[in-house]
Amino acid sequence: MHFVDAKGILNTNGGRVGMNIYRGCSHGCIYCDSRSSCYQFTHKFEDIEVKRNAPELLEKALKSKRNKCMIGTGSMSDPYMHCEEELKLTGQCLKIIKKYGFGIAIQTKSDRILRDIDLLDEINKESKAVVQMTLTTYDDDLCKILEPNVCNTKRRIEVLEIMKERGIPTIVWLTPILPFINDTEENVSSILKECARVGVRGIIDFGMGLTLRDGDREYYYDALDKNFPGLKDKYIKTYGNSYELPSPKSKELIALLHKFCDENNMMSDPYECFNFMQEFPQKQHQMSIFDL
Repeated sequence: MHFVDAKGILNTNGGRVGMNIYRGCSHGCIYCDSRSSCYQFTHKFEDIEVKRNAPELLEKALKSKRNKCMIGTGSMSDPYMHCEEELKLTGQCLKIIKKYGFGIAIQTKSDRILRDIDLLDEINKESKAVVQMTLTTYDDDLCKILEPNVCNTKRRIEVLEIMKERGIPTIVWLTPILPFINDTEENVSSILKECARVGVRGIIDFGMGLTLRDGDREYYYDALDKNFPGLKDKYIKTYGNSYELPSPKSKELIALLHKFCDENNMMSDPYECFNFMQEFPQKQHQMSIFDL
């Protein structure tokens, strides 16, 4: 990893406020879109860029921000990578978010988030905290191939259950679903059943498939050659150089998702999930005798 002094920490996109403390990732997921050339990395993806002044920048930004809101993090780089064990920058930023009364919508694949569960609990009680967990593959042997340097799916489900016990709402990203690999009814059903059991509020999926861009595509195909010999040729024959690679079973899997979520009172529309995560709770004004 290497350190930089960043100029800013918050970004706004479509009304959503985001924060990235790190650039790059050490989880090694074979399908990671963040590797794509369009993000213009000037360093090796595994050489994590650390914004060492992130807490100071965040405090300055929130101190002067008039309207409270939800702050999202984790969409580009996981905030609980291996380096977070030593650096603890995510935890420091959560303390600042709590201090100024903002909310947090945090996305991860790692059980390291449990180290900050007390902070998340306090934020949720005072404003709002939402924990998002990515689940792609119920089979732990397959999970080790697809997501080699992070805790397995069973452990992530345990994290979701612990969040439920604390009353912290959760959202699951059921994506990507990789054609010819984890795009089975058995896999999707197994994950959905566990989501219902641990009280997940909603499931995010964008069509039961995968997206590949320059940079990401090459890395993914190298992983296919290593772990699934011959499958790359099937991809090229089926999809060519397409950006969107829907599973041949996408229609059936999408129907399964929506039916299951409807039956178990979970959101299945991604934009409904996003609205839930973005919505900052407005505290009721308590009337006193001085208001009369």
